Amino acid sequence: MVRLYTDDLSIGYGERLIVNELSVQIPDQKITTIIGPNGCGKSTLLKAITRIISHQSGSVILDGQNVAKENTKQLAKKMAILPQTPESASGLTVGELVSYGRFPYQTGFGRLTKKDYEVVEWALEVTGTKDFKYHPVAALSGGQRQRVWIAMALAQETEIIFLDEPTTYLDMAHQLEVLELLQKLNREEKRTIVMVLHDLNQAARFADYIVALKAGQIVKAGNCEEVITQEVLQDVFNINAEIGTDPRTNKPMCITYNLLRGE
Repeated sequence: MVRLYTDDLSIGYGERLIVNELSVQIPDQKITTIIGPNGCGKSTLLKAITRIISHQSGSVILDGQNVAKENTKQLAKKMAILPQTPESASGLTVGELVSYGRFPYQTGFGRLTKKDYEVVEWALEVTGTKDFKYHPVAALSGGQRQRVWIAMALAQETEIIFLDEPTTYLDMAHQLEVLELLQKLNREEKRTIVMVLHDLNQAARFADYIVALKAGQIVKAGNCEEVITQEVLQDVFNINAEIGTDPRTNKPMCITYNLLRGE
């Protein structure tokens, strides 16, 4: 089932075209990972789909409706995005930050309702951040902060969550912690997860569907066995990769690689 897709989407900054006539379908209630070299349009695509930036032509369709014509608050009830570098939460406690996810549901003076408080508590519980509720966000570790930002996205009660490089700046243990949390949200809460990742093996391990981009266009999209191949990685990253099988997941993994020079 597909609720969200782009149709001939072109995105640019000024006269520079970043994404060119890209059509992609996002499988519902699955984890989709977007991979590709720096500057290929991964983050730009996420921002355009979630309407953070406008696109030049084409369309983004969600539930049969053009996202560009959706009411902002209504759209915020359907999709949430965690940017690559979230804005500073200086001076806020964890509970206060997570409560910001209730903004699309607030009316009048913006006071939190009983339902709002219940959802915030649930988001803290699910992400394992309840013990930090009254702690300053700035006092948390990188992995803890990332889980708090995810809790805020969850508090929006959207069925689709976008994350732009959610493991950046985290050590290996915290990267795994965040990715396992997202996998849990997908499996237990049926959330559709769309994220940009740089680590190919993490993409293969956690994604149901992978989109490989190069120069603003799709080179290959499909399951990890179809995308994490020597041929696709050579085309996308200009590397000669040795592909093996992850003994824990039986999914393909990049064992080692060489940069192709002048070939």
